Amino acid sequence: MFCYQCEQTSQSTGCTAFGVCGKDPETAALQDLLVEVCKKISEKAHAKRQAGETTREADLYVMEGLFTTVTNVNFDPKDLAGIISRGIQLGTEMGVECDHGIPQTLDEMISMGEQVGIESRMNTLGPDVTGLQELIIYGLKGTAAYADHAFVLEKEDDSVFAFFHEALAFLLNPAPTVDELVGYALKTGEVNLTVMALLDSANTGTYGHPVPTPVRITPVEGKAILVSGHDLKDLELLLKQTEGKGINIYTHGEMLPCHGYPELKKYSHLVGNYGGAWQDQRSEFEAFPGAILMTTNCIQKPKENYKARIFTSGLVQWPGVEHIDNGDFSAVIDAALAAEGFAETEEEKTILTGFGHNAVLGVAPQVIDAVKSGALKHFFLIGGCDGAKPGRNYYTDFAEAVPDDCAILTLACGKFRFNKLEFGDIGGIPRLLDMGQCNDAYSAIQVAVALAGAFECDVNDLPLSMILSWYEQKAICILLTLLHLGIKDIKVGPSLPAFITPTVLQVLVDNFNIAPVTTVEADMKQCLGA
Repeated sequence: MFCYQCEQTSQSTGCTAFGVCGKDPETAALQDLLVEVCKKISEKAHAKRQAGETTREADLYVMEGLFTTVTNVNFDPKDLAGIISRGIQLGTEMGVECDHGIPQTLDEMISMGEQVGIESRMNTLGPDVTGLQELIIYGLKGTAAYADHAFVLEKEDDSVFAFFHEALAFLLNPAPTVDELVGYALKTGEVNLTVMALLDSANTGTYGHPVPTPVRITPVEGKAILVSGHDLKDLELLLKQTEGKGINIYTHGEMLPCHGYPELKKYSHLVGNYGGAWQDQRSEFEAFPGAILMTTNCIQKPKENYKARIFTSGLVQWPGVEHIDNGDFSAVIDAALAAEGFAETEEEKTILTGFGHNAVLGVAPQVIDAVKSGALKHFFLIGGCDGAKPGRNYYTDFAEAVPDDCAILTLACGKFRFNKLEFGDIGGIPRLLDMGQCNDAYSAIQVAVALAGAFECDVNDLPLSMILSWYEQKAICILLTLLHLGIKDIKVGPSLPAFITPTVLQVLVDNFNIAPVTTVEADMKQCLGA
């Protein structure tokens, strides 16, 4: 196998024996084959669309297929084989030609997947072109994940499906140029902006605009269910199905921002948030005395002592873990009732969330006045994905080093590095503003654009610095969106993607002045112009 799509890839070069994420070589080969199947289907779908034909089945297959191969989503070889079989059947119906024949068995699929992986292109196209191709495919994977989140809430945009097909068809080009590849990477960022706006509309249209909300982080006596991942609809369904059953619902990881949505926070048994970011789940899930529901990506290999009380839904799957695909969470509820639950209520402690663009822009006049008066000198967006790889203490140290006359915007699970610290306020405005999940980067963009408008300047001229951490493909598509918008001087860490070769990095430096994080002291000094 060879995989370098996540930040924790082995030795910062690539996983070749077993994935750091827990992916075995067979699963890796099947995911490579699934991406190839999506490319072939998209090539035909792109041509059909140009001829004026509809491609609905291909649209949904490619969106879900791409999301399925995002890091920490589906680790089940049998399920992946079933998805590939459906794709092959769909491709056959569409007239797709199979270059390597049609695999019939799981072993044949694995063998074919090994032939179409990254290394085969590295040998023919070289690491720079291959790296740019992967930059596009990883951006597409992240965008597909957000598109799927929106689709679950009945929001979609046909132009997004059209671009998936166009871009994947382009990736079959045997001799792409660097300029073409960079163009498609930035176009992926542009389309992802459309998708994030779509998802924002889906979330707020369904559950209301988030409002600043203190969230309990200490347990309450009683039976319990912990919900992790990103899916708001599954949380809503579970809340409805557990009403009156004496079960308290807790969020975990990227589900923390759900407490800010009016239509979710109205449920009194949504009592708080338990634990932190995804990478600590094995110890946190082991200690949690109830049932656990994983709604999207971020799953790790479950320990045996909680494997019987963890469940998956949506596209996420793990071999041997019960999967729920019909929205009926009776099995999760039964497991929670059978578990011991929390024996006592601990002293209440809270953290704040719910500072979406609507909430922040609601106090924009105060923010603008604070900037003009000099009370608020700089904004730092410190956010992104968290992970277990050493070096991420940088983000805690950086947040602690932010001067008292500066504000911190944060989003995604990277905030768990510092969101329990006390930062105080500036003129009644909290210095730490949690804007939500990773997809809520859209909120940060909206706020930045509004501030630029208020000060009649370009976003790059604002007293704003972006210090981003990344882990998987959702972070990649957000970075491409920021680059599409022309935002410069972004600092990325704790290490740069392995697929970004020195040549590709130079392109990003020359055009956007993107740079890896260095030391807190040096980066802070540069951000503040000292």
